[in-house]
Amino acid sequence: MDAMLQMLLDERAINRGLSRFARLLDTKDWDNLGDVFAHDIVFDYGSGTDEHGIDALRDQMTRFLDKCGGTQHLLGSILIDVDGDSAVSRSYVQARHQRVGDHAGPVLDSNGEYIDRWERRAEGWRIVRRDARWAAQTGDPAIIGAGTEDLN
Repeated sequence: MDAMLQMLLDERAINRGLSRFARLLDTKDWDNLGDVFAHDIVFDYGSGTDEHGIDALRDQMTRFLDKCGGTQHLLGSILIDVDGDSAVSRSYVQARHQRVGDHAGPVLDSNGEYIDRWERRAEGWRIVRRDARWAAQTGDPAIIGAGTEDLN
């Protein structure tokens, strides 16, 4: 029973980490990305190229999201598999981005999946690897300062 309880607590902590991530993005709270991601994170946000480190992740986030107005990142259909001090989560993502100062204007929607590898570290569960797989984007990519080639 203790192992089952620990697994459920671990799943809850990871699920809360994913929720924290979405809120960090939507509030543009870049200084607290370390609450969710390891400082030695490896990630591919859909470019097909691995990038390394939390500073590179912050640069990736700010390059697009600091150019737009309000956003809402929704994560769902979350699956979490815990194996001791490591875990894998898969979550669908829908991200809506508004143009700065134009609340009734066009939006950009991105839909896809985050595949995350987590490790239990001294500070808690942290994402050590993220792969974003984008399924669809609709709307105006200029809202985030991108062209259509940046969204593939």
